[in-house]
Amino acid sequence: MSLALKASDPAHPAVENLVHDGAHVFDQRVDPQAAAALLADIRATRNFDHRLFLSEAEFDADPQYTGVNPRPGRNLLERFEDQLGFVEQAPHIVEAVSALLGADYEILNKKIVCGVPQSSVPEWLRERILGNPVNNLGAYVRPEYRDITYFYGIDFHQDLIDYKDRPADFLTLYIYLHPVTRLDAPLFLLTGTHALGGTLFPHDLSRAGPDAWTYRDRRGGEMTARQLILTGDAGYAAMWHACTLHGTQPDAADHERISLRYLLAQGSGRAGIDEVNATLRGPLALNETRFDLAADGRAVIKANTVNKA
Repeated sequence: MSLALKASDPAHPAVENLVHDGAHVFDQRVDPQAAAALLADIRATRNFDHRLFLSEAEFDADPQYTGVNPRPGRNLLERFEDQLGFVEQAPHIVEAVSALLGADYEILNKKIVCGVPQSSVPEWLRERILGNPVNNLGAYVRPEYRDITYFYGIDFHQDLIDYKDRPADFLTLYIYLHPVTRLDAPLFLLTGTHALGGTLFPHDLSRAGPDAWTYRDRRGGEMTARQLILTGDAGYAAMWHACTLHGTQPDAADHERISLRYLLAQGSGRAGIDEVNATLRGPLALNETRFDLAADGRAVIKANTVNKA
């Protein structure tokens, strides 16, 4: 499915920003009124509180760690397809994405992502997931509500994590539907980390200062990255490379953080992403992307770096 309206423009500032920082934050928001209207419709579909979750006994009776994320036919955003033009047809979004991915770029995936506040997560579940690097709560959510992705924090990761053997020919576009402050589980992004290419999750990171991290690729490569916290008003938009490290802390506010996440893939011809990828000093694809899970999908490593940010 192509949304592009303009031909590829390799001179677009988004290309330069992806080359240097691995990310592009849009100066212009998408329509905040349209974002607020969509948000209201999403919130009307359910209570974003403890009622989202299975009981401990219900979960333990039949634990399922895989197949619990939104998928075609079980994706709430499909219900609101006719409301997404404020993102998908916004000229400044289309122009920047076209410059990076070509005029015939495609949507790989789009969904609603919810950062769940502590007050909504049952105590038994908070104790069980404490210290996990990826607190995707889908396994613990009632099946009828698994049309949204729910997080309670996720450690620094690359979006390449979900695509074994696929080259980094795609970008993530993220839209905040309401104001997001430091307390609302904003995205933490480590600028320039795409330069080392694909690396295994959990990633090798250590503090290098108040807003800086030392990042090692376990192949001998090392760099210092600046930490950028993505906060902004309704309609805030940013996009980043598939190898750029980012994550979130648990939602510290008294309400959920609801956003849109798009994965957008390169079209059939050369585009700005090729210029970006030519600068990488590591692999564009990985045959294994993580080593923190057991065969059934359970977390077997207890470590979380972003919570120290």
